[in-house]
Amino acid sequence: MAAMSIITIQCRLVASESTRRQLWELMAGKNTPLINELLAQVANHPDFQIWRQKGKLNSGTVKQLCQPLKTDPRFIGQPARFYTSAITVVNYIYKAWLALMQRLQYQIEGKTRWLEMLKSDAFLLETSGVNVETLRTKAAKILAQYTAQSEAAKTAQPKSKTKKKSKKSKPSDNHSSLSQTLFEAYRNTEDTLTRCAIIYLLKNGCKVSNQEEDPEKFAKRRRQVEIQIQRLTEQLIARIPKGRDLTNAKWLETLAIATSYIPENEAQAKSWQDNLLKKSSLLPFPISYETNEDMTWFKNAKNRFCVKFNGLSEHTFQVYCDQRQLHWFQRFLEDQKIKQNSKDQHSSSLFGLRSGRIAWQEGEGKGELWNLHHLTLYCSVDTRLWTAEGTKQVKEEKTTKIASIITKTKEKGELNQQQETFIKRKHSTLVKINHPFPRPSQPLYQGQAHILVGISLGLEKPATVAVVDAIALKVITYRSIRQLLGENYQLLNRQRRQKQLLSHQRHNAQKVAAFNQFGESELGQYVDRLLAKEIVAIAQKYQAGSIVLPKLGDMREIVQSEIQALAEQKCPEYLEGQQKYAKQYRISVHNWSYGRLIDCIQTQAAKMGIAIEEAKQPIRGSPQEKAYELAIAAYNSRSSKNN
Repeated sequence: MAAMSIITIQCRLVASESTRRQLWELMAGKNTPLINELLAQVANHPDFQIWRQKGKLNSGTVKQLCQPLKTDPRFIGQPARFYTSAITVVNYIYKAWLALMQRLQYQIEGKTRWLEMLKSDAFLLETSGVNVETLRTKAAKILAQYTAQSEAAKTAQPKSKTKKKSKKSKPSDNHSSLSQTLFEAYRNTEDTLTRCAIIYLLKNGCKVSNQEEDPEKFAKRRRQVEIQIQRLTEQLIARIPKGRDLTNAKWLETLAIATSYIPENEAQAKSWQDNLLKKSSLLPFPISYETNEDMTWFKNAKNRFCVKFNGLSEHTFQVYCDQRQLHWFQRFLEDQKIKQNSKDQHSSSLFGLRSGRIAWQEGEGKGELWNLHHLTLYCSVDTRLWTAEGTKQVKEEKTTKIASIITKTKEKGELNQQQETFIKRKHSTLVKINHPFPRPSQPLYQGQAHILVGISLGLEKPATVAVVDAIALKVITYRSIRQLLGENYQLLNRQRRQKQLLSHQRHNAQKVAAFNQFGESELGQYVDRLLAKEIVAIAQKYQAGSIVLPKLGDMREIVQSEIQALAEQKCPEYLEGQQKYAKQYRISVHNWSYGRLIDCIQTQAAKMGIAIEEAKQPIRGSPQEKAYELAIAAYNSRSSKNN
């Protein structure tokens, strides 16, 4: 468990028109096309399919591909840092994309295995050679066997970690683990009757059904799985990163084709329509500065903070920022001055600034693009390096890490000149780290490890909080979404109404094949910040050791389960009614931006030094029960790792 102490701050960069023009021409005319070319070359590389299977690129691949492009007339003339930035951006894009593709591949494989197993009752009876009562009896025995094994495993665990006070028994909470156990049992047995009984259990929700199977409903269910596999496969094929088309060349090419030819099939027509309706990128890729010494800070004659960048040293950019962030830029300047005056006796690894990124923000109106859009600098800072106590913590971490690297390098035996130079450099860093920058003293946040703040996320109630004492296995307090927002609760309803209106406008635009990518207001982000601020305040009030968030990858399953549970409650015996209710519910209550909310909570927690943990949110139960279970799951996971 560790605090996520890195946050991002931003400021407006103001420079002369000639500087903005030159930077725009470099970023839009050379750097972004270079990134597009690198993305295409990676996709066309002979080893691309191998990388897809592994889920990552080979180290140094993008750098090797970029080397010959530095002399290409299309990309020549950029500062060295711009080429490095292009390599960094491409590596980042493919790292995220390959991870997504690997997850899609796992989903396809899992659903394909399930489709191969999913057979009708008639098929299972014919294959096993028994009647339905015998099949159900066998299924009941298997269910009892694995349920007993699961209970025995829980009893065998240490009481201090798993003992709970009697709560409502929720068998559905164990549904996922039981399903996994049954899938594993299916793979490990060759007995036909056992396999058929396991399939029977799995397709009936790990239960023995006493109702006769409806062939039409089964056929529809099987077809749904086939459609899911088809959609996932299409996503797997169609999502290769293509970069940013700032010239609208792809759009114009598609328009020319669509007005001159008739599509051969529906898929081609849809492809043309997608290209024509897609909003083209207006802004070039950002320029990343991965080291803090690539930026030089100073004050001009008007006592305003300014910055220069390696590769653009002849240009000066003035910093315009919010008053709340001004102290960070003052710290950047002071750190560099101290390092320079001490003749590099201090290490830049203890700078509060970790990295920076120059980007353009979209503006409105007409005119030259470098005058229309705005320059912005995003800075990643480590909040722990603001105080002497936090700096000491970082110094200890870096010292341990560097010492480990030196030891491992020396263990390789006889070292070459390059390795000896590397070790010498690491020793020099160790010496410099022992000369920390002057920092104000501020005690680190000291929470109680057994007090956790669990946050359950949902569709109707975006966030619900439970402050939990994990040792006593009791809830100290709950906070609903209404209590968290207080007098600002009305903003949540206003934001939902805005999303409904946008959804309606988007639907009408789609019906006439018009542009339908409408932007949204910043009201949702403001509500997220209010929620994050209140959640962190609650954690401080009860001296919580950590805040527990759900794993973001589980949100689709959580939301769908919530909708299904409500539909079943509303129409218990009417399947078509459940489907109709679920559809209407999705329209009336839109998905929240859970990723944005989680980011806001992490940022606020980092400022206070509160640790963040993750756990799998239960599918069943009330929002309060889910928040409680989330906190307990995180505590048990932490305890098992420590042992």
